[in-house]
Amino acid sequence: MPNFDGTGPRGQGSLTGKGLGPCGCGQRRMYGRGFRRFSMPFEPSKEEQKKILSEHLKELELEKQEAEKRLKELE
Repeated sequence: MPNFDGTGPRGQGSLTGKGLGPCGCGQRRMYGRGFRRFSMPFEPSKEEQKKILSEHLKELELEKQEAEKRLKELE
């Protein structure tokens, strides 16, 4: 979270990032390739998993767009 002001990585609120910062205890909190499970036993429902993965995919798309924009700026 930039500036540690509670706004999250893109001003979308706390816990909207990847969970790599202090709010996420330095660990990703999602399921799937390369993700670690919650530290406490928890098995999200299929609907919750779909929501989590969908939100993560949106975040990745935003990151991709930002990277493409920056690449164009550098050309």
